[in-house]
Amino acid sequence: MSDSRDNIYAEPVDPALFRFDDKVAEVFPDMIKRSVPGYTTIVAMTGLLAGRYASPGSKLYDLGCSLGASTLAMRQNVHHSDCEIIGVDNSQAMLERCRSVIDTDSHDVPVSLHCADLQDVVIEDASVVVLNFTLQFIAREERDAVIQRIHDGLRPGGIMVLSEKVTFEDPHLDELNIDLHHNFKRANGYSDLEIAQKRQALENYLRPETLAEHKQRIAGAGFDSCDVWFQCFNFASLVALKQQ
Repeated sequence: MSDSRDNIYAEPVDPALFRFDDKVAEVFPDMIKRSVPGYTTIVAMTGLLAGRYASPGSKLYDLGCSLGASTLAMRQNVHHSDCEIIGVDNSQAMLERCRSVIDTDSHDVPVSLHCADLQDVVIEDASVVVLNFTLQFIAREERDAVIQRIHDGLRPGGIMVLSEKVTFEDPHLDELNIDLHHNFKRANGYSDLEIAQKRQALENYLRPETLAEHKQRIAGAGFDSCDVWFQCFNFASLVALKQQ
């Protein structure tokens, strides 16, 4: 992955211009590492979960695969060479760099990459489906259908890993966790201007929900169990199980 430092918002920019384009793809590893607390842990543990739940001959999906960090983590932990990992992203710039990352890996589980909107992806014969910081960019009225299709396309005994930025019902807790997140970014070298501009830009695209809303949607889709396995400030990851 590129080692370029994220300075996209170091100078005044038009926040309406945020896109997952070549400029973002170039600095994405640095951007997400300095912006999302626990991201490295979430990716690594996604790989371990995939290794545990991937069943022979099944498909594993990385929905919103960006540069392929979760795809690679799954590939390095899955022990069935007859599985297939399917990475999906709607940014061609991200997928081009993702392919270069995958091509440097020596593991033999096949990986196919597809440029598509998440809402158009057909999930079938899956044992693991991963959405790491993806659903939050989908319109809220379309999220139920996405989770339902994932449930229906999973084999019995399969899992979904859903990582999201979340909000809190208690306004004081919400404010606290937002402030802690901003302090995390300051500690990682972002200026107040960068923090403010990125927040304004993402507010047009990223629409977080509470953990209760996520759990309700997941239960409504038919998953048998679901809970948080990781959380740091207003970033959390859930695992949902479809029973045998």
